[in-house]
Amino acid sequence: MTRTTASWQAADSAHFLHPFTDFQSLAKKGARIITRADGIYLWDSDGNKLLDAMSGLWCVNVGYGQQALVDAATKQMKELPFYNAFFQTATPPAIELAELLVQVCAGAASGGDPPRASGGYTRQFNHVFFSGSGSEGNDTVVRMVRRYWDILGQPERQVIISRNNAYHGSTMAGASLGGMSGMHAQGGLPIPGIVHIEQPYWFDNAPVGMSMDDFGLLAASWLEAKIEELGASKVAAFIGEPVQGAGGVIIPPATYWPEVQRICDKHGVLVVSDEVITGFGRTGQWFGCETMGFKPDLMTFAKGVTSGYIPLGGVLVGGRVAKVLIEQGGEFNHGYTYSGHPVACAVALANIRLVRELGLVERVRDDVGPYLAKAFETLADHPLVGQSQSCGLMGALLLVKDKTGRSGRGTSFEAERGVGMVCRGHCFANGLIMRAVGDRMIIAPPLVITRAQIDEMVALIRRCLDLTLADVRDAMAT
Repeated sequence: MTRTTASWQAADSAHFLHPFTDFQSLAKKGARIITRADGIYLWDSDGNKLLDAMSGLWCVNVGYGQQALVDAATKQMKELPFYNAFFQTATPPAIELAELLVQVCAGAASGGDPPRASGGYTRQFNHVFFSGSGSEGNDTVVRMVRRYWDILGQPERQVIISRNNAYHGSTMAGASLGGMSGMHAQGGLPIPGIVHIEQPYWFDNAPVGMSMDDFGLLAASWLEAKIEELGASKVAAFIGEPVQGAGGVIIPPATYWPEVQRICDKHGVLVVSDEVITGFGRTGQWFGCETMGFKPDLMTFAKGVTSGYIPLGGVLVGGRVAKVLIEQGGEFNHGYTYSGHPVACAVALANIRLVRELGLVERVRDDVGPYLAKAFETLADHPLVGQSQSCGLMGALLLVKDKTGRSGRGTSFEAERGVGMVCRGHCFANGLIMRAVGDRMIIAPPLVITRAQIDEMVALIRRCLDLTLADVRDAMAT
């Protein structure tokens, strides 16, 4: 017998504790039950169709319903559903995926240029450490960079610098690396040895009248100031998302990351690029560091590596770090049961091959990415929109109370009005999944989205902005 929506909701509230959720509030409201998907669309248990402008959770890059990925999982499950990478063993899918990842990340070794030596070492990526998620990948980063400096006889280099409003996962180390105060308030976080600097968010943090380029240099200078405050001899690494995703699609000025690179090289600090969201074509290059023009020593990945069809994550390890770990490190006492899971790796292989076959990275760079930028910019004329930004196939609209306030930068709504959540409610009610981060409305649609579907999405967004504006005006009138 087919279950009703009410039946699903009752069972859900009785047994399923959702991530990042007020359990009591959800139990009163009832979860939306998603039952099927195809392309860029989802359907719920009541038959409502939704355009998924968030790619699930930043991950379904190739869209829903790709048979090649289903077939890869099925074939591998029949041949070898699981074996571990402990006991000095390996499986063919894990080895083949490591080989393929090394191929696709070649440009990331030097910000898109051919790999070159820097300071006596190469940043070329030839090695991969697999995990089950991006959170586990960033836990691995903490262990790996501290082990690296320990082997080199500098065990005091323990501190990892991150940024406010960054998101690096929800495990103890991942949440500590992240800079979200709500997460730090629960569980005694951050763990020792992790500190934060301010994020490169022009709207909030740039002095009035300062250009984007000048602000990028200013924001990068906060990193150097923190390194000098702590002492470079104690700083292991700096970690950042090329574009901050869960923080609201915060796109840094073009001057920011090259200056961060210069500062880290000057002080001998490792650079970690968290590519969990920006990897595998999201920004119009295979990895976001290529788009932003910097050369990391390690890259965390997950989500788009399998398009979310099955969990998989890991860390791409550059030559500087890998050489030390391999030649001098002895046993690395770290790993996971599912490191290099054969089914996950088989799906990742099929996924990356499909991305190549469909030319999705080039398509984002040359076609749908620029088309989205132009279409998204048309929303800037809306009375609620103070800023419209995009990078590849990710974008953000900043909702403001007054577009002319703060010398033309815009005046924010009072936080208690929850305007972003009002807008998100209208989106879900009108067939659109769009996320609210404060009063920033963000999107990251599947890379297979067409120009016609972008037009459809932008029309839905405008309708929801109009409905939100009407609500805001009514609320302010009372």
